Amino acid sequence: MTVMAGQIWVSLISLGGVVLGGMLSYLVQYRTQLSAERAEQQRQRIALSETRRAERLALLERFIEVSAEAERCAYTRPSEWEDTDDWYLTTREVMYRLWVADRLLRIQFPLPVHDAAHAHSLDLNRSVWRGLPAGESVRDYPEGNRSAFLDAAREVMG
Repeated sequence: MTVMAGQIWVSLISLGGVVLGGMLSYLVQYRTQLSAERAEQQRQRIALSETRRAERLALLERFIEVSAEAERCAYTRPSEWEDTDDWYLTTREVMYRLWVADRLLRIQFPLPVHDAAHAHSLDLNRSVWRGLPAGESVRDYPEGNRSAFLDAAREVMG
């Protein structure tokens, strides 16, 4: 009887070891899987962040480029023009692209960046279509809002 009781205890201890080993193995695999999932989620967040940053940089470049074109249109603004003049046709296209770039900034950036860009757009719009009062320069007129826009964009992209 004692031999049989000893064999039962050995079997029970062996079974307990197998159960304990299985549980520990399960816990290790579970924690490893959670860690791998967290690492993958972090990698995806970083990739998404980099993609958004690249999209934002492209939008900023587009806006800056078209605003420079609009400024050139203001520099070459004739005192009078017709709807069929080359200057008007070119300028109309540039100002449309400026309007679109301005709206795209509103979608992708916080409102302070868009508000500064919009104020700069309005300055350019006024310079192009209405002209400036005597004594004001096309170079100096939009400078305040241009600088505010660039500062706001730099702060967000920093």
